[in-house]
Amino acid sequence: MTTMSAVPDAPVRVTAIRPDRKTWTGWLFVAPFLAVFVFVFITPLVYAIYLSTYRKQLIGGNSFVGLDNYVQLMSDASFWHGLLRVLGFLVVQVPVMLLLALAAAFAIDSARLYAPSFFRIVIFLPYAVPAVVAVLMWGFIYGDNFGLVSNINDALGSKVITPFARNWILPSIGNIVTWEFVGYNMLIFYSSLRTIPGDLFEAAELDGAGQWRMIRSIKLPALRGSLVIATIFSIIGTFQLFNEPNILKPLAPNILTSDFTPNMYAYNLSFNGQQINYSAAVAIVMGLVTAVIAYVVQLRGSREEDR
Repeated sequence: MTTMSAVPDAPVRVTAIRPDRKTWTGWLFVAPFLAVFVFVFITPLVYAIYLSTYRKQLIGGNSFVGLDNYVQLMSDASFWHGLLRVLGFLVVQVPVMLLLALAAAFAIDSARLYAPSFFRIVIFLPYAVPAVVAVLMWGFIYGDNFGLVSNINDALGSKVITPFARNWILPSIGNIVTWEFVGYNMLIFYSSLRTIPGDLFEAAELDGAGQWRMIRSIKLPALRGSLVIATIFSIIGTFQLFNEPNILKPLAPNILTSDFTPNMYAYNLSFNGQQINYSAAVAIVMGLVTAVIAYVVQLRGSREEDR
């Protein structure tokens, strides 16, 4: 009997990849984004910080002053009054707006509302209106001598509704901002509600859960991430408050002053007061305040999700 010897397989040659070998493929993919990011974000930020460390002197032009502009800002009553005004606006307007957006999202998602697509479009439509057009429209409604408010006051024989009174100016602006952004936040909440599996609702119905129990135990937990995002966007938008008071300023010049909000203050310092360096310091401080508060909200929301 002839025995056949096993022929050993040819050795497989493995080419080892050096772990320290550099590849630039990933950097090529992200290079366009990085270029745009550096050009539109990093460069203006660095330039603003650079401007804030200088001050225009009567003699000698711009001179390096270090942190003097920031020290001056800490004792600037106009800045602090505007900041406190915006914080008060934030505490009241943002919760009201988000609650209305939540209610609208729940109503449209409940499947008990007739023509939900129509209501979804109607509620979202104000967000599609340009901000300047929206404020001008509400300005004509609020007018003391023209528009809807004037007609109502004339019919009643007295000034019952006074949107531009000192005590009502912030609620009037808050009404405009809420009208503009309820639909935007509603769409965020509604999109999150549509991602909830239907099996959860079927199981809840079999267990005898009602609508309120489903909202509390299923919908609200599913909306936690969206609530955090909407809150952060609303905080950023509040600290950027500018269009509404600036456009309404001619209708209430004694109340909507140039330092009514920090953004208006920075704008008027730069373009009307020619204090570009000090304006840059205001902008940097407001950016830091906004970032810190938004980070705290995000951190709080992340901890709630981990529980």
